Amino acid sequence: MPDTTHPDLRHRPFEDILALLTGTTFVALGVLMFKPLGLLTGGTAGVAFWLHYATGWNFGLVFFAINLPFYALAWKRMGRAFTVKTFAAVALLTLLTNLLPQWIGFAHLQPLVAALVGGSLMGTGMLILFRHRASLGGFNVLALYLQESRGWRAGRIQMALDATIVLLAFAVTDWQHIALSVLGAVVLNQTLATNHRTGRYVAH
Repeated sequence: MPDTTHPDLRHRPFEDILALLTGTTFVALGVLMFKPLGLLTGGTAGVAFWLHYATGWNFGLVFFAINLPFYALAWKRMGRAFTVKTFAAVALLTLLTNLLPQWIGFAHLQPLVAALVGGSLMGTGMLILFRHRASLGGFNVLALYLQESRGWRAGRIQMALDATIVLLAFAVTDWQHIALSVLGAVVLNQTLATNHRTGRYVAH
């Protein structure tokens, strides 16, 4: 078993900063693909999507507010560094979801392709954050805590939670959007389940 306390296996501060920027940019691009098509995802992002579609409230600001209660669990269970990086990631995603539409636009989005590519982008972004001991709050915090404390795969936990949330969207949208949203959530979480396992990645 590698000694993960060795300085050479730890991420340097500038590596963590780059990871936060890269990871949140990938997730924001996925959000940018989902929003015009009315697609949803799971977790607190899914709740933010619902409220955005139902009320027109700003997605980023709603997402930021929903995550506030989860920082107490993150601080208690995952430590100060994880909580600070998670707060920074949530704040960056809030900023990027408001800025990117001013810089990038899609002239055409085929719904099936958008669900697959958008889910992959979000899953890859979360993977980058997870590997640098950060998350996007909410169920990410719970999934990572259960992986570290119980050995359960974070991706599998997230998939179960996300599928439940997306299915609840039957109350607010049609089955076609639900089917595509479930597909996107499966792609997102399979990316995590395949690439983020305890002991497989040793840098901190």
